[in-house]
Amino acid sequence: MDFIDLKAQYRLYKEEIDAKIKANIDNATFINGKDVTELENKLAEYVGAKYAIGCASGTDALLMPLLAYDIKPGDEIITTPFTFAATAEAICFCGARPIFVDIDEKTYNMDVDQIEDKITARTRGIMPVSLYGQAADMDKINAVAKRHNLFVIEDACQSFGAVYKGRKSCALSDVGSTSFFPSKPLGCYGDGGMAFTNNKELADKMRSIGNHGQQGRYNHIYLGLNFRLDTIQAGIMLAKFTHFDKEANLRHEIGAEYSEMLAGTGVVTPYISSDTTRCVYAQYSIRVKNRDKFVAHMTSKNIPTAVHYPVPIHMQDAYRYLEYKKGDFPISEKVASEIVSLPMHPFLKEEDMKLIVNAIKEML
Repeated sequence: MDFIDLKAQYRLYKEEIDAKIKANIDNATFINGKDVTELENKLAEYVGAKYAIGCASGTDALLMPLLAYDIKPGDEIITTPFTFAATAEAICFCGARPIFVDIDEKTYNMDVDQIEDKITARTRGIMPVSLYGQAADMDKINAVAKRHNLFVIEDACQSFGAVYKGRKSCALSDVGSTSFFPSKPLGCYGDGGMAFTNNKELADKMRSIGNHGQQGRYNHIYLGLNFRLDTIQAGIMLAKFTHFDKEANLRHEIGAEYSEMLAGTGVVTPYISSDTTRCVYAQYSIRVKNRDKFVAHMTSKNIPTAVHYPVPIHMQDAYRYLEYKKGDFPISEKVASEIVSLPMHPFLKEEDMKLIVNAIKEML
């Protein structure tokens, strides 16, 4: 049993994917090929944004808008400690300080009610994370930002395809940033990412910064970096995107079925907000009291598990200089000690789900 079955997906779409790879190799359009522009246009239309800027990773998709907003040392960005480190990493690489807000214990997304208490004269923006494939409460976050003249960047690296109040993640704020890491709901065969916005000036600046700050060849108007999305990866995603909505719906349905099958077992299953029309379950994560014992039991049954994320960012060695300490974000710390993810992908078979759930029931 695979935790994520990318091989099954490839077998289904092999002819389309191989044709895209071959065409780009035959044309030798490895950098800034037409498939990059086509993918940007299609995904922008899909999420409901005017502009999309492809880049080399989800981390780049977070860093690029921060650079476009001219974030500098001394600035503060409000975010969450319970996520992958790239969220805080992008802020820190600009020289700014991540100001953490604890999470809501049900959704694992940022606790919106705590944001305003963390705003200071140095606050420039808010970077909520739409964790595990469910969009954060973006309307409330945007309202707080508007009151304080702040920008909002949705870290949608796990939530491309999620639907919040009838609108798609990545187009719910000033900027939406997503990742195309292979295991993501829409993944490539390497690293890739994309940033979305309705602001043309911001889009143009991000595109320039992501291509060495150029505006036209050899005319460098900003300090930039190389954030470009490879054409071959764009072609692979164009082939896969044809099937994406079907896969996103399957993820939502499989997640709901998991939760129904696990009802009454004693594990804490994902809470899906009434604002969420579709959760894409980048991970299907439950909470258990004795995680080490749980993982050992599942391993003995040849059932793979993973932990997303075992140590909150404020307790990581690299971020000790921020001078946070254990106990500062008790909900994040509690959830991090209990969270564990089960196999999740659109091709998960009913018999495998039953095997997984029966193994959990056997232990608990």
